Amino acid sequence: MTTLLVIEDDHPLRTALERGLGDRGHVVHSTATGMGGLQEVLARRPDIVLLDLGLPDVDGLTLIGMIRAASQVPIIVITATSDDPTMIRSLDAGADDYVVKPFSLDHVSARIRAVARRTRRVEQETIRVGDLVIDEPSRTASLAGEPLSLARREFDLLLALAQRPGVVVSKRDLLTDVWEQPDGSERTVDVHLSWLRRKLGETAAEPRYLHSVRGVGVRLVHPRGLEAGA
Repeated sequence: MTTLLVIEDDHPLRTALERGLGDRGHVVHSTATGMGGLQEVLARRPDIVLLDLGLPDVDGLTLIGMIRAASQVPIIVITATSDDPTMIRSLDAGADDYVVKPFSLDHVSARIRAVARRTRRVEQETIRVGDLVIDEPSRTASLAGEPLSLARREFDLLLALAQRPGVVVSKRDLLTDVWEQPDGSERTVDVHLSWLRRKLGETAAEPRYLHSVRGVGVRLVHPRGLEAGA
């Protein structure tokens, strides 16, 4: 059972979400204001927040940052604003997903399930590949004993590859596993791989851990090769 917090000032929509998501087995709390939502996040520790950007007391993008300063709770933006710049700003600010109004209850329920699956994938032991150590429960990674400063998607991408060491994973599978967007642009994967390589001290031309297989995908290997335990 997932505990949800709906931060939405539209009373009919807020009520519909409370009733509909409650009927689907969730525990649903709600508030009509941003500051009320922040207080609820701190007090109730919900599993997922559904956040409208057009709130009466505080800008939704600002509120995402305020929530992120206090909690890593997953945030699904629900808004009537469909332009790409707002979507990008929301995701960059720390949102995990973005749903445009009007939406069906089935649609938002599917997004909730997807985010819940992603956040509940917990490994009981750390993953080690060479000097690279990834700990999923704490969402931390280190290289040769030095902590890596990874953005959320960078960590998720590294984890998805580390869970299948030595296996070539297609970009389409990575888009599905990491972004929940099987029809997304493969350029997204390329950009994040570039950022990851920089933080791992390597390049596409001289890879150590992240090896691309042209036309197939990418794999994470032990720097000394598959026979060394990758």
